[in-house]
Amino acid sequence: MRRDVFTADHEAFRELVRDVVAKEVVPHHAEWERAGRVPRSFFERLGSLGLLGMAVPEEYGGGGRPDYRYNVVLQEEAARALVTLGTVRTQLDVVLPYFLAYADEEQRRRWFPGLASGSLLTAIAMTEPGTGSDLAGIRTTAVRDGDHYVVNGAKTFITGGLLADLVIVVARTSADPGDRRAGLTLLVVEDGMPGFTRGRVLDKMGIKVQDTVELGFDEVRVPVANRLGEEGRAFAYLGHNLPQERMTVAVGSVAQARAALDTTIAYVKERTVFGSPVASFQNTKFELAAVDAEIEAAQAVLDRAVRELVDGRLSGADAARVKLFCTEMQARAVDRCLQLFGGYGYMLEYPIARLYADARITRIYAGTSEVMKVIIAKSLGL
Repeated sequence: MRRDVFTADHEAFRELVRDVVAKEVVPHHAEWERAGRVPRSFFERLGSLGLLGMAVPEEYGGGGRPDYRYNVVLQEEAARALVTLGTVRTQLDVVLPYFLAYADEEQRRRWFPGLASGSLLTAIAMTEPGTGSDLAGIRTTAVRDGDHYVVNGAKTFITGGLLADLVIVVARTSADPGDRRAGLTLLVVEDGMPGFTRGRVLDKMGIKVQDTVELGFDEVRVPVANRLGEEGRAFAYLGHNLPQERMTVAVGSVAQARAALDTTIAYVKERTVFGSPVASFQNTKFELAAVDAEIEAAQAVLDRAVRELVDGRLSGADAARVKLFCTEMQARAVDRCLQLFGGYGYMLEYPIARLYADARITRIYAGTSEVMKVIIAKSLGL
């Protein structure tokens, strides 16, 4: 189906990204997967090409183009090449928006040039052991002590936490027994602050190229000057920014489902069984036709949501609907595609196996499918 969400500028950007992915990512992706991380040098390379600072204002060294569609293009082209850029995606789509929205002028001068150049890497630390999707249950504390906050607690499942120079930590600065959502604050913990430790790199089922770690905070003194936004307003800030994070997951889900379909079509045309190409069997045609229809439907829904996000009109409930629909579709699509590979689909040397493993997390992170249903049900008055 024809898509009308992109302009000529976005398509020109797509050509640049496609070239960068082919030359700078594809030859190294297997090595990065084995290492369990994207090297810092790659971020610096992206920064030199202007790909990390598109949304950063020009006066701080960025491109001055805060248009989410550029981020969509980056994800689509990575998926097309059968690679993942999870840590890059997290920096651009999840963490950077908090800096753009809530950093004061002094913080902008201090951090924005490095964010644009790739010399400063970031992460956001929300999830804690035992809390999962319950952000209101955060137990990491930050107690004011003069010009500092003293932070204590632990975080887990932190994407990009291994190399991050700046970690936005969601911490509880005050307790309100009547409202668990009150009293949460965003604090930027910097690499090298005494008491800030990085635990083990978690061994994940998929998205191997993306480092995911545990973080510890033991009497970490964080300057008040490192607070993002107002004290006690973090829950509202998270609610404002989580819809884009969920959209980012949905964008990746549709792009990766399409990549699964494309690689499966190529395979069934070449693979011969009982003297005939697998593509010639009616079941193969029916299965792939159904997958294609689901992807096209999801793409239409997603593109509409992208336009609404760019226009500032996307609601939290609609972002939840899109994430739920697209990630559940991805799971069905990749599973049906893998089945057509037979035993080879279970072998990691085939991209479909990695696509299958990578797909499972999309129904968990940025809010589980169950949390999305709760949000949707609430919007229905239920």
